[in-house]
Amino acid sequence: MIKYLTPIILLIISNVFMTFAWYGHLRHKNCALWLVIIVSWLIAFFEYCFQVPANRFGHEVYNVVQLKTIQEVITLIIFSLFSVLYLREQFRWNYLIGFVFIVLAVFFIFKK
Repeated sequence: MIKYLTPIILLIISNVFMTFAWYGHLRHKNCALWLVIIVSWLIAFFEYCFQVPANRFGHEVYNVVQLKTIQEVITLIIFSLFSVLYLREQFRWNYLIGFVFIVLAVFFIFKK
């Protein structure tokens, strides 16, 4: 069981770093762009420290398409929480409908 959960936990951590690296600066638009780029790269380093092992360990129990699908679903969940809680943007009904279609895609990708 732990070998199935380890890559998922690592992907969650990785996505938190990735989301802050890619979008965290939007709350600090008064900072110089060059500084934002450097800070984002530093944050992205930690993202890779979790992403690479997640894929390495994950490929032992999931195929590449399944790994990518898991990662995308995690990204949508983390990003949704981030946009609402950190950036204070509204979550709309049409986003939810779009996510439902993505969950359907997950169903078909994991179907034997």
